[in-house]
Amino acid sequence: MKATSYYPVLMTDDVTASVAFYVEHFGFRPLFESDWYAHLQSSEDEGVNLGILAGDHATIPAVARGKAAGLLLNFEVEDVDAIYERFRGAGLPIHLELRDEDFGQRHFITADPNGVLIDIIKPIAPSAEFAAQYADEALPR
Repeated sequence: MKATSYYPVLMTDDVTASVAFYVEHFGFRPLFESDWYAHLQSSEDEGVNLGILAGDHATIPAVARGKAAGLLLNFEVEDVDAIYERFRGAGLPIHLELRDEDFGQRHFITADPNGVLIDIIKPIAPSAEFAAQYADEALPR
């Protein structure tokens, strides 16, 4: 299968609030917007997209209707410290404080209005133990 695009679609009970959150805090812009679905695209990188879907919409099989759960969105960024300070100042929940990990990340975790966890990450050099587990082309430097 050759995918031509890939993006997550979050189910929610409040499309409007979810769209406003990702527009305000993550710089997305709506490419399509209705009361039941919005397609968002990053204002900085058109390859970064996100869908927001009413969890009770008829296109969702009854067995799967509801809200997004068991999901962690990762956003890799250039300046995680600045975003951490900005999000704290905006009153966003901080579920994991900013910290460096031996596996090669400086990151923190917040959440959207639906409770979806969002990991804001800057890749950093991993410890020697973890560096050995990376493919050469994927090793953060």
